[in-house]
Amino acid sequence: MMSSAAVATPITADVVFLVDESGSMAGEHAWLSTMIANLESGLTGANVGVSEANRYSLVGFGGGGAHFAPNVHEMDGNDWGSSAQFAAAAGTLVTSGGTEDGWNALDWAMSNLAYRSNAAVNFVLVTDEDRDNTNNTLNPADLKNRLSSFNALLNVVVSNPFSCDGAGAAIGVDSALDGFQADGVGGYTKCAGDGIVGNGAGTTETDYVALALESGGAAWNLNILRDGGDNATSFTKSFVDTKVKEITEQPPVSVPEPGTLALLGMGLAGLVFRRRKS
Repeated sequence: MMSSAAVATPITADVVFLVDESGSMAGEHAWLSTMIANLESGLTGANVGVSEANRYSLVGFGGGGAHFAPNVHEMDGNDWGSSAQFAAAAGTLVTSGGTEDGWNALDWAMSNLAYRSNAAVNFVLVTDEDRDNTNNTLNPADLKNRLSSFNALLNVVVSNPFSCDGAGAAIGVDSALDGFQADGVGGYTKCAGDGIVGNGAGTTETDYVALALESGGAAWNLNILRDGGDNATSFTKSFVDTKVKEITEQPPVSVPEPGTLALLGMGLAGLVFRRRKS
């Protein structure tokens, strides 16, 4: 009983997309608006979001003017919405910036959005640049600890190469270093444990990829998405399948601490003893 409580499958998910609003991101913005329906279908097919609807939030950063600081693209006046509302909100992202700090956006989202205690929390950072430091107080250890406090995973869709050992380029890799490769016809194959992280633009590998993998999430090469055609289809399929697997295996935010579970076990044992004695 104690074991099952600690690894309870979530019935719903809170998924936050942190999206670069600089001038080169129009293609990724359009991808978000179409991909989200596939993610929702995959989650509900896995029974996440059926009895209680999944929620999505869209946080832009690095745009011009009011879009420079992290900002929620509201859905009917709310920070959260359905997949259909998210798709519409993606159309309000701008492409007018040039200084992007993904760490700052992640920190802002963890501090300012309200998460449900019974939901799996998942973050996806989408940017084609390395980190522009606009907040010197942030460091990867603290961000990792804060992600852990939500039982949350981070994925990053960034300009960083990946490969499968001896088998060529990969779409991305997960925390187990399983690599995902386009198969040329819109699907993908997996190289289990043979994924290799390359060196991306600037400090992308150290700032973003490392944080995602250390959180238990995955990292993806957006340049394969930008190839279009079958490669883009393979990218979306592998991304969505991996997200669904992650979320269905995540514990929700509110998971009993080990000490609480031990006390619960002792209490149950005591009740059994009293019943036997009586």
